[in-house]
Amino acid sequence: MKSEKIDERNRQLETESKKHIWYPFTQMRDFVNEKPVIIDEAKGCILKDIYGNEYIDGVSSLWTNVHGHGKEKIDLALKRQIDKLAHSTLLGLSNTPAIQCAKKLIEIVPKGLTRVFYSDSGSTAVEIALKMAFQYQQQSETGNREKTKFISMTQAYHGDTIGSISVGGIDLFHEIYGPLLFDSFKTESPYCYRCPLKKTYPACNLECLDRMEELMKAHSHEVAALVIEPLVQGAAGILVQPPGYLKRVRELCTRYNILMIADEVAVGFGKTGRMFACEHEGVVPDIMAVAKGISGGYLPLAATLTSEEIYQGFLGKYEDFKTFFHGHTYTGNPLACAAAIANMEIFEEERVIEKLQPKIEHLSNELKSLIALLHVGEVRQRGIMVGIELVADKNSKVPFPPKDKIGHRVIVEARKHGLIIRPLGNVIILMPPLAVSMEEISKLCEITYKSIRIVTES
Repeated sequence: MKSEKIDERNRQLETESKKHIWYPFTQMRDFVNEKPVIIDEAKGCILKDIYGNEYIDGVSSLWTNVHGHGKEKIDLALKRQIDKLAHSTLLGLSNTPAIQCAKKLIEIVPKGLTRVFYSDSGSTAVEIALKMAFQYQQQSETGNREKTKFISMTQAYHGDTIGSISVGGIDLFHEIYGPLLFDSFKTESPYCYRCPLKKTYPACNLECLDRMEELMKAHSHEVAALVIEPLVQGAAGILVQPPGYLKRVRELCTRYNILMIADEVAVGFGKTGRMFACEHEGVVPDIMAVAKGISGGYLPLAATLTSEEIYQGFLGKYEDFKTFFHGHTYTGNPLACAAAIANMEIFEEERVIEKLQPKIEHLSNELKSLIALLHVGEVRQRGIMVGIELVADKNSKVPFPPKDKIGHRVIVEARKHGLIIRPLGNVIILMPPLAVSMEEISKLCEITYKSIRIVTES
C-alpha cells in the first residue's frame, strides 16, 4: 500500500511539473512529451530522483555546487543563521553575515578590488557593473561624459536582463530582443576551432587582439568599459582563450582608458583551477561580477566588486545625487551570506584549489579517448570546465543541424546511465563539482563517451 501511494505521488508530480512550471531554456512543446527527471535528494556529487535513481551531478547543478551537496559546514551555517535572522534589508541598514562575507570576499579577490555591492544573480551582478561604469563616467571627476558605450565579445553571454543581453553576443539567445537593447561594439571572440578570421593558432599571433585594438583606437573616446568573461566563454560552449589573451586585454583597456569589467560569474570559485580566472594572468579588473559558486550552490547570491577609484566616483553631498540608485529586496541576505562565508572557509580549510589540481589532470587524461570518436570535433578544457563540440563531419567541421537535436539526445542518453549533463547546442558541457572524486571523474567521462557514441554512431 505504501509503494502504491508513492507511485501515485510520483505520477502526480510528473503531471503537475508539466502543467504548472515553465522551464528555463526549454522548448516546452517537446518537453511535455518526455518523462521528466525530478530530483528529490542529493549527497556529495550524487543526485537522486523521486524513483531512487542516482546520477552524477555532471554540471554541478548549473555550475554552482562546488563542494558537493549536503556539505556539513554550510548546512550548519544555515541552521545557525536561521535561528538568528532570515532577512533584513540592506537599504540603510546592515547585518552581520553581509559584513563578514564582504570582508572575506575582499581578502580573496584580485588585490585592488575594495568594495562589494550585493545582488542575487549573475545577470544582476553584470547589470550593476554596466550601470556603475556608465554612471562613473557621467559624474566622476576622473570620468568622461562622452563615454556612454561598451565593448563586448561575439559569443558572449552575460545574463538575461536587458543590459546584460545588450552586451551579449549569442544570436540564438539575444537576437529576438534587438529592439529592446542598447547598441554596443562587438569584438571577435578567440574561437580558435572556428576562427572567424580564418586563421590558425598560434601562427595567427592573436590577430583578433589586433582587431580589438583597432576598435579601441577608433572608439575609446566614447567607450565606458569593456566586458569580458575571463579565460573561458561558458555559454558559448566553453571557448577557451589562448595564453596571454586576457593579460593583453587588460593592457589595452589601460592604454585606451577603458574600464575593464570581468564577468567571473561562470568561471569564478575554482572552476578554472584558480579561485578566480583573472589570477591566471595576474589581471585586476576595475569591476568584477561574481555569483554561481559564491554560496556553494546553496542560495541565490551575487556581488559586484569595484576598485576604490570607482567607489569614490559616487561620493558627494546628498543634494548632488551621485548615489548609485540601485538595489534588490534580498540584497545581502543573511542566509545567503552565511552560506557564502562557510563556502569560502571550506576553500581555505580543505585546501580545495590545491587538491583540485590532480583531478584536473585526471580529467584531461580521461577526456583523451573522446577525441577519437567519429563526431567529436574538439574537446576544450580549462580546469574542471569542459566543452565537447560534436560535428556531423570531422574534416569539414560541418555542425549537426538543429532539427537533429544531437546535444539533447546525448544528455538524455547519459541519464539512462546515471549522469546529468547539459548541452549548449552541439556542445556537451561537463562541469562537475570541485569535490568530485577520481572515480566519479572516470565514470563521468565513460558515460559521456558511451552516450555520444550511441547517439552519433548508431
